[in-house]
Order: sequence, then C-alpha cells, then structure tokens
Amino acid sequence: PCSAAKDRQTLDTGRGRATYGAAKSEGPMAILHLKQGKPQSERAEDDAKVRASVESILADIETRGDAAVRDLAQKFDGYTPPSFRLTASEIEAAMQKVSTRDMEDIAFAQTQIRSFAQAQRASMTDIEVETLPGVFLGHKNIPVQSVGCYVPGGKFPMVASAHMSVLTASVAGVPRIIASAPPVKGAPHPAIVAAMQKGGAHEIYVLGGIQAVGAMALGTETIEPVHMLVGPGNAFVAEAKRQLFGRVGIDLFAGPTETMIIADETVDAELCATDLLGQAEHGYNSPAVLVTNSAKLAHETLAEIDRILDILPTAETARASWRDYGEVIVCDSYDEMRTVADDIASEHVQVMTDRDDWFLSQMHSYGALFLGARTNVANGDKVIGTNHTLPTKKAGRYTGGLWVGKFLKTHSYQRITTDEAAASIGAYGSRLCMLEGFVGHAEQCNIRVRRYGGKNVPYGAAAE
Repeated sequence: PCSAAKDRQTLDTGRGRATYGAAKSEGPMAILHLKQGKPQSERAEDDAKVRASVESILADIETRGDAAVRDLAQKFDGYTPPSFRLTASEIEAAMQKVSTRDMEDIAFAQTQIRSFAQAQRASMTDIEVETLPGVFLGHKNIPVQSVGCYVPGGKFPMVASAHMSVLTASVAGVPRIIASAPPVKGAPHPAIVAAMQKGGAHEIYVLGGIQAVGAMALGTETIEPVHMLVGPGNAFVAEAKRQLFGRVGIDLFAGPTETMIIADETVDAELCATDLLGQAEHGYNSPAVLVTNSAKLAHETLAEIDRILDILPTAETARASWRDYGEVIVCDSYDEMRTVADDIASEHVQVMTDRDDWFLSQMHSYGALFLGARTNVANGDKVIGTNHTLPTKKAGRYTGGLWVGKFLKTHSYQRITTDEAAASIGAYGSRLCMLEGFVGHAEQCNIRVRRYGGKNVPYGAAAE
C-alpha cells in the first residue's frame, strides 16, 4: 500500500517539486507526496564531501596533536587562547555573567533531567543467580571511566546539550567527564559554561567542531583521550564520531536535527507549521516531515508555513531546510501513517491524533515520541527531562537515544563454588568443545573434571 501509483501529475507549487498522483483505473493511491525535499542522490553527494573532509582533519589531529587543534581553532573559530581548558577562575568569571533568572532556569531544567536520569539508573540493577547447585552467574553495571561531551554552539548556543550529556554522565557515576563547546563571539559562552559546571564536568574546554571531538577521542599533548564521545552536532561532528567509533565508544549517530509531525484533523495547520519550522530553524539541512491522513490539513499547513516564514526571525535557516528537506506526505489510513513513520525513523516524532497511545504501542523506529498537542519537541530539547541527544539518519531502527544506560557497561561474571558443579559443568564443556574440534578448550574443562571430579579423562579426549 505504500508504493507510489503508476500515473502521476507533477505541479510546481513554489515549494520545490510536489507530486500528485492517482492510478486512473486502480482507485486512489495510498501515499501522496505533496512536497518532497532534495533527492537522495544529492544528499549522498553532500555526505561524501563531509566524509572526505573529516577524514583529512582527523588524520591531521592524530599526527600533529595540539598544533593541529590550534590551527583548526584559528581557521574555524578565530579563537586561540593560551589554553583551551578553562581554569577554575575562568569558569567562575563566565558564570558571573549569567543572569539570576537564567541560572534559575538552568537549575530547574537540570532538576528535571537529573530526576528522570536517576529513575532510569534505578531501573538498571546488578544481578546474581544460582542457575545450578553451586553455579552462580551475574552481571554488574560499571560506568565508562572517561567521557567527552560535545556541546554545539555554532549558530545557536546549545546550553541544554550540557545538561543532556554532562549531567547524565554524572548520574551514571562516570569518574572523568570532560566537556567542550565552541567559543561564541570570541569567548566562552557563559550559560554553556554554567550548565557544564553545574552538571558535573571535571574539565571544560573551549573548542568546537571536529577539532573538539578529535582532540577528546585521539588525545593531544595537553588533552588525555577519553573512552567515549557523546553529544549532538552538525554533519561534520556526526561524521567525526562515526569515523572515531571503534577507537572510542560513541553514544549514537546524532547528526542534523530531524522532525516529523504525525497529525490528523484533531489539530490545525498553525500548530503543525509551528512545530515543523521550530525544528527546521536548527540548520540548513534539518529534515522536517508532515505525515497526515488529511489532504485539507496538508494543504493548509503548506500555506501556513509560507505565512510563518515571512515573520520568523530565523527564517533564513528554516526556509532553506524546508525548501531542501521538507516533506508533506498524505496517507489513506492510520496504519499507512505508522508504516511511513517507521520507515523514515525520524529523530523527533510529534504525534497529534485521536489515537496517540495507539502510535505509542505500535511504532518501533524513532528517536523520541512527543504525544499529544500539549507537549512539543522544544520541551524535550530544553527542559522536560527526557534526553535530547537522539538517533538520526534512520539510526532509530537499531538504537534509542542517549540515556544514563549509555554511560554504563554491563559486564557478566561467573563462579563455581562446589567440586560437584565444577566436574559436572566441566564434562558438558569438554564434550561440546570436542564437538567443535577445540582440543585446547576441552582440556580447560578436562583438567577440572580430573581434579574436582576424580575422573581420569585421557588427554585430548572428551569427558564421559
């Protein structure tokens, strides 16, 4: 039902290429792409350019260390202080520039995020079970020992990203948390520094982009490398994390913001347009998609987007994203809406229908859901308590977003406390190893059958 119909008519709506269609003899088509964004082939070309640029920069950082980082900071940010790491007095000076109201708002947001992260942490318990007499198996949840938290600050200073990464790592018990954000107007951004410090960062750096994540992951003469990188960023930061994965752990691929609205006629066009453009303003390549079963709502939302773009102060960015990455998809049914949504696997999915809980129970691929017209993605971005570092580029098919569990490693262990259990398990292990041809493995079991079970197993043979 989700394939396009054979016969199509295309119209130029002034919003990019709009595709209307109906199979003349086959009844109405199931999916109508009222507006489409930049073709996938062009997006792939953009990705290839980013990939090559990032690879070159990371190689330079690995080779030249601090010198490369300093050159990159000058080139991209025009900022080269004696040290990129802030001292305690510099941190305090930056925080003094933050208004009392802003500090109170930061504290409120961090309280919400900490509360939810603590509840999540409490859901993860260490276990030990006796699976057979004398055989004990268990696991422990151990914090990652060092984490580098990247906080974007280019076009918009992402104060909230400090809460989402630094504070959540602190709740998880990470013993070394370093945080980095680019300078804003040639200086550390006071509110970002305040959020990092209040969130629990042990080291704070004023570095942006690839040079920040590269330095934290690879290490330099002055920056000890971390075990894991977390935090959102632009396409270059996301690609740097992808290339560094394996060398260090990463939270997930969190690239340019994506948003999707799933809506029916229980809501109006102004609400849909506002929520689409509210995320499209993030950058020039932020996909925003409306999926609806109402052609009326779809057309009215397109018109409302045009109206809002004429008054939105950040319209330059939002307009470019909507032009190149905006989509409007009209479906025949709620089932089709769900199927389309799961296929796109958007980072943010705002559901505003007469059956929001049905979508919650049925959907399987997304970053986070925002259920009902009373909430919105901006709540999740800044204050409500769920984490805003979420999977993009269809990564929601195999991972959720950043949460306290991402900073914990679940390690198993085993112990055998009786001779009888050692001999019994050893005999099974011996035979199963020999089944696969692993004689050395079998002997690990056999020696225990001999010692703890008192049985004379011939060397290199399977235990009876």
